[in-house]
Amino acid sequence: MKELAGKLAALDPDAGAALQVIAYFDRLVEGRAGLESLVRGAAVLSGCPARLVDDGRGVRIRVDADGVRQDHAGPVLSSWMSAPLVPGGAPAVWLESAGPPDGVHAMVLERTAAAARVVLDRTRGRAPLAGPAADPASVEVLLDASAPEHARWRAAGRLGLRNVALARVVAPAGDVPVIEAVRVRDARPPLSAGRRAGVGPAVPVLELPASAAAARTALRFTAEGTDQDPGPRTVYADELGGLALLAGSVGPDTEPIPDVRALDRAVAAAPWAAGTLHTVAYATSLRAAAAELNMHHSTLQDRLAQAEHWLGWPVHDPRGRLRLQLALALWRLHRNLHL
Repeated sequence: MKELAGKLAALDPDAGAALQVIAYFDRLVEGRAGLESLVRGAAVLSGCPARLVDDGRGVRIRVDADGVRQDHAGPVLSSWMSAPLVPGGAPAVWLESAGPPDGVHAMVLERTAAAARVVLDRTRGRAPLAGPAADPASVEVLLDASAPEHARWRAAGRLGLRNVALARVVAPAGDVPVIEAVRVRDARPPLSAGRRAGVGPAVPVLELPASAAAARTALRFTAEGTDQDPGPRTVYADELGGLALLAGSVGPDTEPIPDVRALDRAVAAAPWAAGTLHTVAYATSLRAAAAELNMHHSTLQDRLAQAEHWLGWPVHDPRGRLRLQLALALWRLHRNLHL
């Protein structure tokens, strides 16, 4: 392999480097290397810090570019290069560098994920995961509140979930629901790059239909995260509080209230209105909102004066901001009726 890699490198440096990456991880797998060794290899070969994150099996490993493990790591950024452990799954291997990955980085991600999957299956068993790669009929039965308990329990067994204390449902936009094992009730899953989803609460396995319903409700409060559709791409149902009651009040035949119509007019009047109003509604102060929008405080004041004219109420005071927050929530629910 080394001789072949040398010949390839002379002809095509990228191909030679990719082959060396394959050979490197093959040696680690053959030597029954542990997870930290795999992540260290990914970091050293890519020249940037690497992470392996699998909350379902309690794995969080970060190694810096010098090969030193770091126990205290910041949040994962969706812009980093990443790869899932299973096709269609959430990203689990991360290289802390903005993507998209080039040939060598893509090979490092692919081989690290494949090797990590082998080690995890050998040492911790398969993660209970019922998503696009799982039996869709079993997922459907398990999440069906009207199905008999014994039928749902059999479905849980087929999905490998019988010995799981807690699990939750993630409802991705335009895709089938995913069931994730949860080690602690308030754990938060790492967010996938580009993921738009509602996340249900962690519950015992037989209570997953309720988690699925809550996840679908949470999905309706998500947004694309763009200037024209600002807001969070991932929403947790157990953080909605009383807002969840609003979802039941907005259906296909529900007429928007005047505040929602006013918000529609404001958004149609100026391309900056949606993003500006969303930021003002949830920022701690107008100065904080101006900083987040990267504009001068006086410019924001001018925009708000115009927006208040379109809305018909002030947004500078707490009551006005609460009214704006409710209008934004209802506006999003009407826009997301298809989800």
